[in-house]
Amino acid sequence: MTRAPLDVETSVPAELYADVQQFYAWQMGLLDDGKPDEWADTFTVDAVFGEPGKAGGFSGREAIRASVRERAERLAAEGVVIRHWFSMLVVRPQPDGTLRTRNYALTLATPRGGALTVRGHAVCHDHLVPDGDRLLVAHRLILPDGR
Repeated sequence: MTRAPLDVETSVPAELYADVQQFYAWQMGLLDDGKPDEWADTFTVDAVFGEPGKAGGFSGREAIRASVRERAERLAAEGVVIRHWFSMLVVRPQPDGTLRTRNYALTLATPRGGALTVRGHAVCHDHLVPDGDRLLVAHRLILPDGR
């Protein structure tokens, strides 16, 4: 069996691809496990989090932290468990050593005693920067389907 040639635009070394997948699994696990402060720490100090239709987004890690804390507290009070699923990941290394990524983000919600529902689906565009031996999000743009 022969393999079709890979597209240079979307092909990256397997180790880098796996590292980015691991980052997202860890990062979104923090959020889903109710650790908003640790999740906010995965963003740079001057990070931008944008989502059209959400009051212009947030600028800076502390603004992101305040928003995600409020959301985590509200969901806990409501008894709703949220899970995020990132897939269809594309990683594009940049000449400056940073990474641009694109993935599909699926958000699932399960209320206490209730049935699982799909809360939303979006395309997520990130700009990841190396910080020592880890990655941080410098910019995240969430583009929800249907808006």
